[in-house]
Amino acid sequence: MKEKLSRRTLFSMVGMAAAFGAQLPLYSKSLTKAFKPDSTPFMFESSVLPKMERIVDMHVHYRHAEPGFLDNFLKLSDRLNITACMLTPFEHRKVVADAAKKYPKQIIPFGALELDAPDATRQMAEFRDLGYRGLGEISSMQKNCSDPKYFPIFELSSQYNWILMFHTGIVGRDDFNKAENVASGRMRPIYLEEISRQFPKLRILGAHLGNPEYEWAGEVTRWNPNIYFDLSGTTLTKMAKRLADFQKIFWWADDDWEGQPTPDKSPYSKIVYGSDTGNDNIEHVLNQYWAMFEVCSVPDGTRKSIMGGTLARMLDLKD
Repeated sequence: MKEKLSRRTLFSMVGMAAAFGAQLPLYSKSLTKAFKPDSTPFMFESSVLPKMERIVDMHVHYRHAEPGFLDNFLKLSDRLNITACMLTPFEHRKVVADAAKKYPKQIIPFGALELDAPDATRQMAEFRDLGYRGLGEISSMQKNCSDPKYFPIFELSSQYNWILMFHTGIVGRDDFNKAENVASGRMRPIYLEEISRQFPKLRILGAHLGNPEYEWAGEVTRWNPNIYFDLSGTTLTKMAKRLADFQKIFWWADDDWEGQPTPDKSPYSKIVYGSDTGNDNIEHVLNQYWAMFEVCSVPDGTRKSIMGGTLARMLDLKD
C-alpha cells in the first residue's frame, strides 16, 4: 500500500513548482499517488517533478551504436527542455557537429579525446574548427591525469577557452580477460586540484564526485573556483538511502569558503547536473537530483544554478 505525502512535503512541492514557474495541473498524476515508499524520502515519479527552466546536462555520451539516438534525444529534449553537452568520439565528430549546428539550443558538442593519442593536439584543433566547446569524458590515460605529459593539452584548452570534464574515481571494466593499461588511481579527484592550480583559467568538471572519494572532491571544489563536480554514475544510486550525507561533503558555511566564483554562496553551487545515462533513464536521474535537493534543503536559486544556470554561464548560452 502506498503512503500519502505529508503536508510538509506537499507544500514543499507546491513551493518548488512555483519557484520554477510550474503550475500544478502540469502534473499528470495526483501527488498522493506519486510517493514511492520503498525509496528515499522525497523520491517522486518523474511525472510529478516541477517543470523547470532549461536544463543543461554536462554528461551525455553520443551513443553511435544506438539506433535513432539523436532523434530520440531531440524528442526528449523537446519534452524536458534539456540541452546536452554531447561527448563525442573523434570518428563521429562531424555527425554531432552537424546536429549541433541544426539544433544549437539542444546539442553542444564536446570532444572525447584520448590524451595519450600521438595526434591529440591535431584532433583538438579539428574539434575546435567544427565548433566544439571542450573535452570529456577524459579517462583511461597512461599516467595520472595531472602528469606534466598532458600539460600541452591543458594549455591549449585554456587558450581555446574550453571546459574539460574528467572522469574521477573508480573506472569500470568491460572485458575481464583483456589486459589494459588503465587504473582508477590515476583519476582521483585530488589530481584535479593540481591541474587547477597550474591552469587557473581552465574550467574543470569532475564526473561522479570522485566516487568513492566524495570528501576529497568536496574539499577540492571548495578551494578551487574553477572546479565543479557532477553527481552522475552510481553516486546518487548508492547514496540513495543516505542523501543527507551530502551535507557532510558540502559542509562549509555559506560565508566561509574560498572557491566561490559566483554570488551564490551555497556550497552546493559547485555541483552541476550530469546524467551519464541513456535517453530512457535521464528522467530518473533528474528525479535523483531532486531528491537530494529536498533532503539537503538546497536553496531554490542554487537548484537553478545546478540544473543549468552555471553551465549556461560558462558556455555563454542564450535563451
